[in-house]
Amino acid sequence: DIQVGLGGFYLTGQRTQTGMAGGKYSTAILVGEDRGLEGVDLSGNLHAKWRVAEEACRVHRLRFRANREAIEALLPHPLSTADIYATLGSPWIPPDVIDDFITHLMGSKAYCERNHVKYDELTGLWEVPHKTFYCRSATKIRNDVIFGTLRMGMLALLENALNVKTIAIYDTVSDSSTKSGKKQVLNRKETLLAIEKQKNLVEEFQKWVWRSPERKERLQRIYDQRYGAIKRRVFDGSFLRFPGMSPDVLLFPHQKNAIARIILTPNTLLAHEVGAGKTYVMVAAGMEMRRVGTSKKNLYVVPNHLVGQWREAFLTLYPEADLLCVEPKDFVKEKRYDTLCRIRDEDFDGIIIAYSCFDRIPMSATYYNNEYQHMLAILQSSRGLFEAKGAIDKKIKSLLRKFEEDKEKIKDTLLGVAFDDLGINTLFVDEADRYKNVPIDTKVTGIMGISSKGSEKCKLMMEKVHSVQKNNNGRGVVMATGTPITNSITDIFVMQKYLQSGELAMLGIQHFDTWVGMFAEKSSNFEVDVDTGSYRIATRFSKFHNLPELTAILSSIADFHCVEETDLPEFGGYRQCVLTPDPAFKDYLKVISERAEAVRGRAVSRTEDNLLKITTDGRQAALDLRLVDDTANFSPNSKVQVCADKVYEIYDRTRETRSAQLVFCDISTPKESFNIYDELARLLREKGVPSCEIAFVHDATTEKKREALFASVCKGDIRVLIGSTFKLGLGVNVQ
Repeated sequence: DIQVGLGGFYLTGQRTQTGMAGGKYSTAILVGEDRGLEGVDLSGNLHAKWRVAEEACRVHRLRFRANREAIEALLPHPLSTADIYATLGSPWIPPDVIDDFITHLMGSKAYCERNHVKYDELTGLWEVPHKTFYCRSATKIRNDVIFGTLRMGMLALLENALNVKTIAIYDTVSDSSTKSGKKQVLNRKETLLAIEKQKNLVEEFQKWVWRSPERKERLQRIYDQRYGAIKRRVFDGSFLRFPGMSPDVLLFPHQKNAIARIILTPNTLLAHEVGAGKTYVMVAAGMEMRRVGTSKKNLYVVPNHLVGQWREAFLTLYPEADLLCVEPKDFVKEKRYDTLCRIRDEDFDGIIIAYSCFDRIPMSATYYNNEYQHMLAILQSSRGLFEAKGAIDKKIKSLLRKFEEDKEKIKDTLLGVAFDDLGINTLFVDEADRYKNVPIDTKVTGIMGISSKGSEKCKLMMEKVHSVQKNNNGRGVVMATGTPITNSITDIFVMQKYLQSGELAMLGIQHFDTWVGMFAEKSSNFEVDVDTGSYRIATRFSKFHNLPELTAILSSIADFHCVEETDLPEFGGYRQCVLTPDPAFKDYLKVISERAEAVRGRAVSRTEDNLLKITTDGRQAALDLRLVDDTANFSPNSKVQVCADKVYEIYDRTRETRSAQLVFCDISTPKESFNIYDELARLLREKGVPSCEIAFVHDATTEKKREALFASVCKGDIRVLIGSTFKLGLGVNVQ
């Protein structure tokens, strides 16, 4: 029998005979008084495992001595301070060190004799009490001049830095358009001054923190114990035999290794490059886990238009598999309940479900109630720690509001069968980057690519993922994507919250703000605003630190593979066409600028105009002015005309080989009014391209039509295929 032990150990009384946990692939430690070390998992956090082994030696009279010695042999040398990024907000720095820093700033112990900085790891909140405290006049100078301003003092800036909170100083001005007759306006000058003073504060801390030998040794030890000895595990899947798999299919070594990882670890990020065979990996891993009893019910969530391709790939690999494929036509209102009952009650080798169907399966009211009670208990326990209760009370109020919103949403969608009733043991998510826009609870505002609201479907995905994990001892989720990072390295945090939230909690970086304090550094600079005619203060994550430790933590879930097969075509490069804007577009930019100023000055209501609408209009106008202005004239120097010229040039050059071209356009999809798709097709027809050789991917509305369309492209019957990135860039094989 194999049991999961503390710290990631697997303890077993004897070597198993299945081949899955025995031999050199075992993660087991063979327990016995005189048997010695048979196998030990020497990966993960070695310091944590050493502590477990040391305690086992103490309790069991050195029976685990060989295990302890094996771990000790691999412990790396402690990191030097040059390799450790420490700053205000680093979650591993004890609060008493911040107390000492305040004493250093003030030149007196008077503050810390009465007050102490507090940190709550459960909520990720820091508190610096009595932020207006001055012990003598010299401290007031440091507070208001050197490390602070008259509007935001030194200790307030220190607390903001600890909480990674964005600085913003507002003035209250009169405004007759509001109910109160007043409104808040950002004071840019005071805000910039406060940001500059906070930089001074951070720089002073980073010089001071390593100055004392005793403090240096202590912090090195804390960091090293928590983050400095995380060892990556290497997987070898050559032992796998795959009973029931078609003998006509031969998996590559990297696919077998990835399957071994999925089988032997709780959760996996399958970050293989496009074309590496992620589909076969997930199918084979699911079938193997089902065969050995690790998972009884596997659910594969895939893009709508790939359900048919997934079914074909699944049956190619396992011809005898019993599958349930859930497409939008199976999930209409009158069929939805029956479909969910089949998933819940029947036994399938695999259940393949389209995105749109999966997104409409709600969580149960019981789930939300349990989550609410759990989070409320955490916040209430943390509330007693702080002198100022405002931050915790605000979180409790926000939690209650979200709970009420969740209850209201499921009233209309509750079908009698919720997702957490389906009994899913393993959830496979294809193209998982589509679910990265999760709401992020953060005090950092104004950062590009970071959304505190996120999208509802991504929030629901996070809830479903955690539900599967809670019901399956922390395991059961595989997310596959060829682009794990698209906007920022902070995309990694989202994937970690999906797949290793428990490990992040053990390391004290489960909150986004503490994760930022550990790995990222933000800076604020002036950038051109949305209207291109003015500047604004923009905050970005400009530097990243402690990357070896981040990589080591990520290695416990991430399986990376780059395609290196020599039979794939090489990328031929690209040419960028830069066009000069015409006078009409320049005039429209002035209108954009005026609209943006009106929105900022609150001269118009948000329902009438807003920056999102202005940005959308600006993007459309930049593509073609006729998208926003019905009276605009055709320009021979427009982007669509130049695109048509280039496409026809290639079309004409490749007549004999009948080569095909893909044209991607994410703005202005086909519709009755003016759009770029129809305009490009019109221009190509005028040049001599037959209508039958031009197609829109949007016209293939069913899987059968898509297959026929792609077959026509492969044969050269369709020479120009136009579509959006989502519809033409996922699962399209027309090479």
